[in-house]
Amino acid sequence: MLMYYREDRPCCGPYWESLSYDDLSMTPQQPSSAGPALPTPGTSLRSGKVWRNFGRNQSCVPAVWERPTTEEELVAIIRRAAVTGRTVKAVGSGHSYSAIACTDGHLLDLSDYSRVLHVDRSTGLVTAQAGIPLWRLSEELAAHGLALEVLGDINYQSIAGAISTGTHGPGIKFSNLSSSVRAMRLIAGDGTVLECSAELHPEVFSAARVGLGALGMLSTVTIQAVPAFNLHAVEEPLAMDRILSDLDDLIDNNDHFGFFWFPGSKLALTKRSRRTQEPIRPRTKSAKWFEEVLVDNYIYGAACKVARRFPPAAKTIVSIASQKSAHDWIDRSDRVFATPRLVRVIEMEYSIPREAFPEAFTRLGRLIDSIGTPITVPVEIRWSAGDNIPLSHASGRDSAYIAAHMFRGEPYDQYFQGVEKIMSDYQGRPHWGKLHFQNAETLAPRYPQWDEFQAIRKRMDPDGRFRNPYTDRVLGLVDQGPS
Repeated sequence: MLMYYREDRPCCGPYWESLSYDDLSMTPQQPSSAGPALPTPGTSLRSGKVWRNFGRNQSCVPAVWERPTTEEELVAIIRRAAVTGRTVKAVGSGHSYSAIACTDGHLLDLSDYSRVLHVDRSTGLVTAQAGIPLWRLSEELAAHGLALEVLGDINYQSIAGAISTGTHGPGIKFSNLSSSVRAMRLIAGDGTVLECSAELHPEVFSAARVGLGALGMLSTVTIQAVPAFNLHAVEEPLAMDRILSDLDDLIDNNDHFGFFWFPGSKLALTKRSRRTQEPIRPRTKSAKWFEEVLVDNYIYGAACKVARRFPPAAKTIVSIASQKSAHDWIDRSDRVFATPRLVRVIEMEYSIPREAFPEAFTRLGRLIDSIGTPITVPVEIRWSAGDNIPLSHASGRDSAYIAAHMFRGEPYDQYFQGVEKIMSDYQGRPHWGKLHFQNAETLAPRYPQWDEFQAIRKRMDPDGRFRNPYTDRVLGLVDQGPS
């Protein structure tokens, strides 16, 4: 192995390194927990710089790595790729666990294409380049007295990556981030730039809000921001029996609610918050660092490594982790939504109808008991409102989200396959940016507007300029999508 050049984003990010043929000797056909990150099936086996995602479970060796700074450069790259017959994919922070960004063609690093272009405080409309990370967009919005209506608990993703995979936050009153998109500039497979919105090319706009990068290259995005607000947050462990008995009240009577359940524990760490204009009452910097960075990341990560080597320690770790002390504070919304996530895990997340959650969760507990392998990383549960976006996980239904995790390096196949089998019984839809084993044939019946999306895909990218092995698997080939 040669020395590698590494370029990490704050707290996360992809990196590049030189790779030899020996490192690329295997190409698994499905996600696998065996061994190091391997190249996506179908990518070329050659020496060169390898791109890896944040989870280090996906990698690829692109023919060309580009770092555009203008829309004109984006267009030129796509047109060059059309001449040479290469594919094109873009990456932001690399925070997807699926192979959605991998390519053996042109890989576009959008780190330098990440500016806010326009802010209208009177309407709340904000236009930004596709590569801007959510944490920086939130900072710039705050400077204008604005905020994103909802965020997930991770804010490292680029805006394009977040909306393209259907990233969501907690709260049954709020839809995913893509629902706040009001307009976009989308570059088609031939290099044509299309402005679309609810008024301009509405059918393309509807599909591209969660487009998996398969409809074209997002250039700019116009988001509907809201006046800045604070959140009064309460984090505390609660008995699972109480959570399940009071579930509807917790979901409906909090603006935002979710919890982390450590498998095998009778407790869960809950986080609920309500919107307020009360002045901020934040935790001190030292207390925040101690809880969120030292305890939740460094100490917990070290404990997971101990449990991986000495499995009997897992029960003790789970017991301690699920009994954190309670916290009550008020802070700026984005600072409450997002928390540092430094521990390397592998994740699968499914959306199911809200009403299916109690039964599905009970079955999940039985599955974990049957596996026997200690699981030290919690299951995260959240809820969000339905929407009308064709390939959104919440399309047409209010949804419960169940996210299963395994500590990086631990075998996850049995666990994740078991989770997926349960979720499929409820027409579960996998998060596009996280691991799953589905394909176009199994997914098509779960999305009422599947055919409409496929028609737009064929129109925008008839030559498959933006395809890769992942989209081939989950969407089918451009002209062969299930109907």
